[in-house]
Amino acid sequence: MKHASSLEQRLKSQLTGDVFFDAFNRGRYATDASFYQIMPAGVVVPRTIDEALRAVALVKDDGRVVTPRGGGTSQCGQTVNDGVVIDFSRHLNQVVSLDVENRTCVVEPGIVLDDLNRQLRKHGLWFPVDVSTASRATIGGMAGNNSCGGRSLRYGTMRDNTLSMEAALADGTLLRFGEVPRDLSNLNAPDAGLKLFRDMLDLGEREAAEIADKFPKVQRRVGGYNIDALVPRNAPNNMAHLLVGSEGTLAFTTQVELRLWPVIRNKALGVCHFGSFYEAMDAAQHLVKLRPIAVELVDRTMIALGREIVMFQPIISAAVRGDPDAILVVEFAEEDQVDNLSRLEQLGELMADLGFGWDNPRRKWGGVVEIVEPALQAGIADFRAAGLNVMMSMKQEGKPVSFVEDCAVPLPHLADYTERLNAVFARHGTRGTMYAHASEGCLHVRPVLNLKLEKDVKAMRAIAEEAFEMVREYKGSHSGEHGDGLVRSEFHQAMFGARIAADFREVKQRFDPGNTLNPGKIVDPPRMDDRALFRYAPDYRVGELKTALDWSAYPGAGGGFQGAVEMCNNNGACRKIEGGVMCPSYRATRDEKDVTRGRANTLRLAISGQLGPDALASDEMMETLKLCVSCKACRHECPTGVDMAKMKIEVLAARAATHGVSLRDRLVGYLPRYLDLASRFARIANWRNHSALLRMLLEKFAGISARRSLPAFRRDTFVAGADVFGPADGREVVLFADTFNRGYERENLDAALEVLLAGGYRVHLPRPADHTRPLCCGRTFLSAGLVDEAHTELDRLVATLSPFTARGVPIIGLEPSCLLTLRDELLSLRSDEVAKNLSAHALLFEEFLVREAEAGRLSLPLGVVAGKAIVHGHCHQKSFGAFRPVEKVLRLVPELNVETIETSCCGMAGAFGYGADTYQASLDMAELSLLPAIRRADPEALIVADGTSCRHQIMDGSGRTPLHVARVLAMSLNYAKSSSNPSMPAKE
Repeated sequence: MKHASSLEQRLKSQLTGDVFFDAFNRGRYATDASFYQIMPAGVVVPRTIDEALRAVALVKDDGRVVTPRGGGTSQCGQTVNDGVVIDFSRHLNQVVSLDVENRTCVVEPGIVLDDLNRQLRKHGLWFPVDVSTASRATIGGMAGNNSCGGRSLRYGTMRDNTLSMEAALADGTLLRFGEVPRDLSNLNAPDAGLKLFRDMLDLGEREAAEIADKFPKVQRRVGGYNIDALVPRNAPNNMAHLLVGSEGTLAFTTQVELRLWPVIRNKALGVCHFGSFYEAMDAAQHLVKLRPIAVELVDRTMIALGREIVMFQPIISAAVRGDPDAILVVEFAEEDQVDNLSRLEQLGELMADLGFGWDNPRRKWGGVVEIVEPALQAGIADFRAAGLNVMMSMKQEGKPVSFVEDCAVPLPHLADYTERLNAVFARHGTRGTMYAHASEGCLHVRPVLNLKLEKDVKAMRAIAEEAFEMVREYKGSHSGEHGDGLVRSEFHQAMFGARIAADFREVKQRFDPGNTLNPGKIVDPPRMDDRALFRYAPDYRVGELKTALDWSAYPGAGGGFQGAVEMCNNNGACRKIEGGVMCPSYRATRDEKDVTRGRANTLRLAISGQLGPDALASDEMMETLKLCVSCKACRHECPTGVDMAKMKIEVLAARAATHGVSLRDRLVGYLPRYLDLASRFARIANWRNHSALLRMLLEKFAGISARRSLPAFRRDTFVAGADVFGPADGREVVLFADTFNRGYERENLDAALEVLLAGGYRVHLPRPADHTRPLCCGRTFLSAGLVDEAHTELDRLVATLSPFTARGVPIIGLEPSCLLTLRDELLSLRSDEVAKNLSAHALLFEEFLVREAEAGRLSLPLGVVAGKAIVHGHCHQKSFGAFRPVEKVLRLVPELNVETIETSCCGMAGAFGYGADTYQASLDMAELSLLPAIRRADPEALIVADGTSCRHQIMDGSGRTPLHVARVLAMSLNYAKSSSNPSMPAKE
């Protein structure tokens, strides 16, 4: 076999897309959402379908294998192999054609389901195979796995909704796979294609009786090849259905034609509560008789874990009553909402007929909580869709493991099956989590195991064999949704019989005689428990490493840093393109390197020595993290809680310790220390902004972009004239004057002080005991990896402010990145009670005012300032659930219509937007949604943004001058004073 560098050179010379053969990039493609890891020889990210086909030919000619890949979220190891991975998701993601009248479309395989549905929605259509990974699952990957989704009871599986496919065989022959007559008459296809189709139809005719006998009679059967599509009773036979579920092993898909459906317009949910899990499973067979479109299970474990996740707490509080052992979410979605409400009423009656009641003993305790509010329905759907990742949020070494993940059994057997399965788990010393598609008898079942331990690997093997034996007994399917991959392919002969297994092998041999396309899946697989293929192989080790922050909530080396990194299970939620904030750099580049998952994988490989010595502090690691803006969105939005912003601090600290600190990092990090001196010489310090030569020199020697203006130093920085303001009997507060507002935008602090005094508060502006320099949260030092310096600043701040928090005085701040450091990084540097108490009393300006208003303690004489406010939320506000108070406070202003822009990160992100090497990425992030929305805004509307960096980005990119909320409120106070109208007290 030729050396990899030869293939790399050929690929790079003939393709315009990315070609990677380095260890760091290959490592990012070595895993999917399964527990496997296989290092590929290389990765190709083609720009066109023609380039993809050229890559296949070159790789095949080099004697290597090809693995097509979409979102990389397969749970069975379908998208990992030792050849060359071809990534469709970045560029091959277009809608080729759309026929609204006939409800069909043709798409490239890399298009993400949610993206497709966003484009279809304006035509009143959608593609209804609604997998929980819809924000990152590609249509090609869904076709490869024969995905099903939560509403397959109504809409069927991927196979049922795939009309045709265009695909290339391994030898390059391009064919259209669709409906064909048994005699193949009038079929426009090359001779090789006609002969292939003839052979497949002959196989279907020959094996029709065996297929009828051995294939499970459940809808959720996705194991093996769909050779049942070839039997005469299905004529005309759709050859595309043979490719659906083939996991990239038969042909290389280039286009997929889909059947579309009208969008759901009305819904009603019944959340059925059960005191007994067994009774819930037994009830499923009866609930489906009401013809819902879905019946989804959420078990006790998932409810408990969801209650610990901030974003899901209000949803569970509203939808879950008492302490159920399980709930079944029954969804009705008929065109007429009256019909839905009628069925909801029937659901309550049926539950009563089955013997359930709120006052009954535990086994028959239960009832229905009706959910008709669309927002709550959406929240429940989000929670259910996040089920896998909620389960994976356990911070222990053992995690719920997917291998009997989606067995499907006929509904009458579901209760007995799950009870027996739980007994199997207990016999092997573990327990399982269960959720998902009760309507189809297909539960996502995951026993909790630690696959770093040989005994748990043996337990996995034994559980799999016993579970599949039960499934055979019930005439169910061992592979009911997520495909075969490396996990289940081994068991095809046991489940289907030797003859059908031989048929599968014949199909693979006929399509791909050279075994080029994704070998080892469906046919001739390795053992599912071959630990050499595991992410945590037998030789996996993480040596002890010194860390700067507290990671004690997690297990493993580095005081728990290892466990925190390993929380990433590759589910890919960070690859979503819309909604929330995560992950802004990926949204701009679509590069696996720039997504939270890619960074976490690289960190895991680095700390375990798989990327060579000193990888953690290497240039390649810095390149991996370069576009991470530390937005902290992953901290909030990643279902398993991967906190990449915090991990980046560790890497920067390791880098600083090994390589020192660059001039740019020193200029950024030490800003709080030299700000006052620079302010005294503001005219000289600001020369850089007015001199092209100085801009060029600072870019050359400090890496600060010449294209970006720097915030202007000013002589009149904020200096409090006293330590305390306001009435002696006023409620006490501390106003924290952060470095950015104090030095660059003192108007915000002046405005905040004015508002607090107008509200009757007694405002403290304490000075540090050493009287050397103003207080600082250490944020800039953390961004440069100077953790010791940040620790020093936080110690000074705690010493100064703790006497106030000891008596319950809130600490109020204006800059989200600074104030929220006291709620986050402070506790990663200090775990003492004094620090914890200060952290608990730290509030953003808006949070404090909303709390006071809701308690009836806020009275502000506010006047009309504008008709509309356009609001952009700071990433850290969103991460800490602190953005809604901004909207609420602005609504205190009379006649002000508040409109929030749905944005990710503004792209400035502290010093990120000033970097010569990150300037363009900064603008790309801003142009995704923020700047276009600002440009569209009414010129008379107020633009509101609390973040210093956000305001700078908006000003640079749009020319509009944004305001901090404090200034809007101060303006409102002043308008009220100057107005001839009577002043009006603020109302909630």
